[in-house]
Amino acid sequence: MSRRIDYYDDPAAPAATTIVPSVNVVVTNDAGEVLLIRRSDNDNWAVPGGAVDLGESVASAAVRETREESGIDCEITGLVGIYSDPRHVILYTSNGEARQEFSIMLTARAVGGSPAPSNETTEVRWVPADQLGGYQMDQSMRIRVGHYLQRRTSPYVG
Repeated sequence: MSRRIDYYDDPAAPAATTIVPSVNVVVTNDAGEVLLIRRSDNDNWAVPGGAVDLGESVASAAVRETREESGIDCEITGLVGIYSDPRHVILYTSNGEARQEFSIMLTARAVGGSPAPSNETTEVRWVPADQLGGYQMDQSMRIRVGHYLQRRTSPYVG
């Protein structure tokens, strides 16, 4: 099985060879809970997300990735930030690709669907915001979720 290995500020990280625009989505339900997925490629918890395909907008990629990974339909509501930290390198063992992080993190509200795992996820669940700290996440995801929880008045850009 191919794996995703996240390196953050790690001298042992491979040198990045690509940068791929991607999106992550903090989806909330009417109870204010946050949608989390457990990734099948690294067993970490995260918010849904993935690469933006050619011919696709950031918003449509966010909606598509959320539906594919979680079974939840959503409507985009805002922007948490833009993350392009060269200290975060993502290695895909299937092809040896080493990507520099480049992710736009959006907010959304759930409008339909039911939580269901996919070939990219092993679990999907709604989590109260005050319990997010108890879930295993890679450091970069934890930083992004933290920015969401801060309810910043302006998007993070870094």
